[in-house]
Amino acid sequence: MEIAVIGSGEFVLGFRLAGIKKTYPAEGEEKLKAAIQRAMDDPEVGILVLSTADFERIPVRLRTTLENSIRPTVVAIGREEGGISLREKIKRSVGVDLWK
Repeated sequence: MEIAVIGSGEFVLGFRLAGIKKTYPAEGEEKLKAAIQRAMDDPEVGILVLSTADFERIPVRLRTTLENSIRPTVVAIGREEGGISLREKIKRSVGVDLWK
């Protein structure tokens, strides 16, 4: 299982420096949607990381799909995220509560 990161060049750069290989710089809405679809179609991707700002920019239908996705588990990083918690997302993805 791999981690994929999608976002602005500055956002993905830090992850790339940390050793994440699947980074997709995407500046515009169309490039963002295309990168998300590419990551969703990749069977190796288990966790998809987006900035909260990018997550809020995508169309509602795609956002709902991502929020309900178990594999890959989608994590929005940045401002406080509403909805399901990171702990619950990991639990749904892995199948166990890692905090217990």
